[in-house]
Amino acid sequence: MSGNEFVDYYELLQLHPNADAETIERIFRHLAKKFHPDNTQSADTSRFQQIVEAHRTLSDPEIRAGYDVVYQDYWNRKWGLASEASDRTAFGDDQITRERLLSLLYVQRRRNMDSPGMGDLEMAHLLHSPPELVEFHLWYLKAKGWVERLETGHLAITASGVDQVEQSRLRISPDHLIEAPDPASGDAVERERTDDGDRNLLVQCET
Repeated sequence: MSGNEFVDYYELLQLHPNADAETIERIFRHLAKKFHPDNTQSADTSRFQQIVEAHRTLSDPEIRAGYDVVYQDYWNRKWGLASEASDRTAFGDDQITRERLLSLLYVQRRRNMDSPGMGDLEMAHLLHSPPELVEFHLWYLKAKGWVERLETGHLAITASGVDQVEQSRLRISPDHLIEAPDPASGDAVERERTDDGDRNLLVQCET
């Protein structure tokens, strides 16, 4: 049973998790009668089936013991979410992370129009952020229309994203974003000049 499929049978039957067998039977009979398909006043077939399944699970000691493990894990994760949601400092870096991601994609497209995209894991590595967290921020940037998924599977900044970066003057850490120009190359000076605009977007971040 996954977290998305989990049904709190105790809540469904309006029971305390420590309810004894007698209480479970009494409440089950009451609710089953109330929502039975033959009840012309309060029939609810879907609710009735859930109640029957809840009774089957909680009335069998062995099945109930296994369910209680999942039940406890489910609520531990829920309380963890509630704790994080109430922590005012938990989201302090989220906006900064999104700004850094968008700036990465800005510089990548500006320097290489033939290959303007970057991979999700590549960006997570460059920003030293967990991939699952980066996935959340990329979802936001895509929903805003600031980045797009290319045919290659990589993500690239859009024109709207460029506007957002230039308006906000966002900054990120370089972290090996692009190779340095070869000093022996004849275009090294010109490359350095064109890179100056990018460097205005970059600032060394603590790792």
